[in-house]
Amino acid sequence: MAEPLLELSGVHAAYGDAEVLRGIDLVVGEGEVVVLLGANGAGKTTTLRSICGMVGTRGSIRLGGTELVGRPTEWIIRRGIAHVPQGRGVFGVLNVEENLRVGAWGRKDTKAIEADIERWYGVFPRLGERRGQLAGGMSGGEQQMLAIARGLMARPKLLLLDEPSLGLAQIITRGLFAQLEDINREESVSMLIVEQNAELALSFASRGYVIESGSIVLSGTADEVRGNDEMRRAYLGY
Repeated sequence: MAEPLLELSGVHAAYGDAEVLRGIDLVVGEGEVVVLLGANGAGKTTTLRSICGMVGTRGSIRLGGTELVGRPTEWIIRRGIAHVPQGRGVFGVLNVEENLRVGAWGRKDTKAIEADIERWYGVFPRLGERRGQLAGGMSGGEQQMLAIARGLMARPKLLLLDEPSLGLAQIITRGLFAQLEDINREESVSMLIVEQNAELALSFASRGYVIESGSIVLSGTADEVRGNDEMRRAYLGY
């Protein structure tokens, strides 16, 4: 595994008195793609929220050796994390280009921001064709591209993706994952992906974790996770 970028150790998270995570240990290496699998309600989304300081958390979450637990979300994001939430979360009343500029809110390098906007239009040509269109009127696949490009406008070290394939046709999902693979390879952006399409996610990731009732029950290389009998029956259907 590459040098660790993100390290979760003994992470517990709760909404009020309801504990959701029960001692999560998880690592994402520099430039690595890791997938987090599990049933609905297992704690996948809460894991991403805990990294971003969006839920009450205890334990240790370190990014490049810097402790994140107890820090506000804005402070964490400025350290190099971008979060693409479930359901895309684009700003429907803003157009495509305005959404991208929101993604660069913490940056002051104006010329580089303009260059990055054009860069992501090149990666996602549909966005370039619709740069003046309101995001709320775009298709699900286009909104997902926009949400990812908006996250990348922050030039993150780590991209958190929560169910990027949700509601998308299979052909669009495969194209989207191919683009994510290119971005990871060319930009060395580390990624932690929560995904229901286990087969596709494991074909893309280098390692995987399976979470159940707030605890990690299986981890290993993508091939090891895919080859586990219980994993195949529960998520891959054979």
